[in-house]
Amino acid sequence: MAAAEGTAAAGPTAAPALEPASPPGAGDGPAVAATGTLGLTDLPGELLELILCCRSLGAADLGHVACTCRRLRELCQGGGNVWRRQFRERILIFLRPSSAAVYSIQGFSSSVFPGSFLCPQPAVPIRWPSLLKYYSHTEGVNWLEEYKARQSAGLEARRMVASFSKRFFSEHVPCNGFSDIEDLGCPGHFFEDELMSILNMEGRKALTWKYYAKKILYFLRQQKILKNLKAFLQRPEDHESFLEGAVLIDQYCNPLADICLKDIQSQVESITDQVRKVLRGKNCRHPSLAFKAGGAMITEGELQSQVLEAINYVLYDQLKYRGNRMDYYNALNLYIHQVLGRRTGIPISLSVLYLTIARQLGVRLEPVNFPSHFLLRWCQGVEGSQDIFDYIYIDAFGRGKQLTVKECEYLIGHHVTEEFYGVVSSKKVLQRMVGNLLSLGKRESTDQSYQLLRDSLDLYLAMYPDHVQHLLLQARLYFHLGIWPEKVLDILQHIQTLDPSQHGAVGYLVQHTLEHIERKKEEIGLEVKHRSEEKHRDVCYSVGLVMKHKRYGYNCVIYGWDPTCMMGHEWIRNMNVHSLPHGHHQPFYNVLVEDGSCRYAAQENLEYNTEPQEISHPDVGRYFSEFTGTHYVANTELEIRYPEDSEFVCETVQNIYSTKKEDKE
Repeated sequence: MAAAEGTAAAGPTAAPALEPASPPGAGDGPAVAATGTLGLTDLPGELLELILCCRSLGAADLGHVACTCRRLRELCQGGGNVWRRQFRERILIFLRPSSAAVYSIQGFSSSVFPGSFLCPQPAVPIRWPSLLKYYSHTEGVNWLEEYKARQSAGLEARRMVASFSKRFFSEHVPCNGFSDIEDLGCPGHFFEDELMSILNMEGRKALTWKYYAKKILYFLRQQKILKNLKAFLQRPEDHESFLEGAVLIDQYCNPLADICLKDIQSQVESITDQVRKVLRGKNCRHPSLAFKAGGAMITEGELQSQVLEAINYVLYDQLKYRGNRMDYYNALNLYIHQVLGRRTGIPISLSVLYLTIARQLGVRLEPVNFPSHFLLRWCQGVEGSQDIFDYIYIDAFGRGKQLTVKECEYLIGHHVTEEFYGVVSSKKVLQRMVGNLLSLGKRESTDQSYQLLRDSLDLYLAMYPDHVQHLLLQARLYFHLGIWPEKVLDILQHIQTLDPSQHGAVGYLVQHTLEHIERKKEEIGLEVKHRSEEKHRDVCYSVGLVMKHKRYGYNCVIYGWDPTCMMGHEWIRNMNVHSLPHGHHQPFYNVLVEDGSCRYAAQENLEYNTEPQEISHPDVGRYFSEFTGTHYVANTELEIRYPEDSEFVCETVQNIYSTKKEDKE
């Protein structure tokens, strides 16, 4: 058998290779070659299969083995254990530094996997991180075909990621349309798994790949979650779960987090078990101890009261859940996985948790969309009563306190009509949660708040696709960010169809969006800035250098520069640039700051950072491919714009940090 590709040749002390197989003998025992040496195929099937499952054998090795004889070909069948082990156990991926779009799998040959490439770089082991959940039933799976499909999806994913920097670098907010990946030509879970493999690569390299892999994965997962949400909203109300709806919102706003409905349900069930334990100590025959989902709800008031007392004791006394009064306006208070992890939330998120636990114990509580403070209600009269005085109202935010109608009004400080005490559907509960996220997204004007605003608008319009005001807000947001102009026109056309009275606002946005599209068509390309030009003689720093702001002390990395301030007069006045000794007639630098912001800093306010460190900014990968420990390396697109900066950075780093090292020694 041929040696595995990429392995070292056997030395003088290596064990002798097995001789080729001899013709099978007529006896019961293994056949023996004329020389008396046992052949490979003469070994028992179990042992031979164990050898072929050896981790040192790669995909090409198995391909070669399958070509040698019928017996080995049968052992290497696609549905057998050999390829199953190969699929499940490992994959070695090579990255060719000079061409990010080309990579190969160790041992691949063109006869087995056409289109693969072989590279001389050392292998970096990367496991397929998330595939096993798709194979709970492994009978009838052709593992060879799965392996080939996974490899093809990996090639496609990497080619796509490698192309995105060139395609989207000049966009103000890149990667928003993704029209070309909405219909993947390969299994979606394989494609996502390859993106996860890119994100999980160790070290400070491949930053641009990670940046775009993250954005693509964000988009793909959100599309999948949005489909699940729409299917959830189509269910009959008696089949809708408040907890599941909250999880879908959480997943959509945090698509890269590992949020699973089963895991959330398991955590809630664990709390429920603690409540059962408390109940058992007080009443060993309590019906909640044997209650099963779908069973008849408990009707006796005293038994229900015991359950609620036990819930309050476990949640607020044992587990220390609380309403987050100190940081109320924080989106984390609405994400159910964060509520469970941090044990704090706001009225609506804590109410969803409280209601779910109560129902799992056979007590029917109902959500009340009370203004300014979400509540639950507990019926004290005939079930389904329309009289608001037949209910006690529970404040999950206030440690499960039970309130009367009047006390509810004291809670918010004013009188409300009876309609606000009525029960609401799960869709209305989700609408209020999304409305809270919308409000939070509007509070600030940062990249993070814009993303939250976009996500919450997507969720709201999934529930109410024809809501004109939110459609208009979405169009204005995209227009403000300068992204996805074609989508803006589609939204505006839909608004005009729904409500012709909006023609004024729609017409304004249509006109300016069309102008934006025309300007983009006229753009020739990025401006190339050469340091050697006379007009750039005063520029002292280069892209990739890690700097410190003299006045504010923040750390940052330069990703662009101008010979003088290029901002408008209003910005210059608002930023008080004229008070600087050199005013606006000095170089200004675009910098990514460690707090996640992007700033435009005057040269006289910057200095070299004597202890350079990584800048944890989400857009670092858009401009840089690697952090060396002293500086960032510009990616291909940034280097095209600043072609002479790389050499200057190397000289600067050599002069500054080498001198510092010598001084220490």
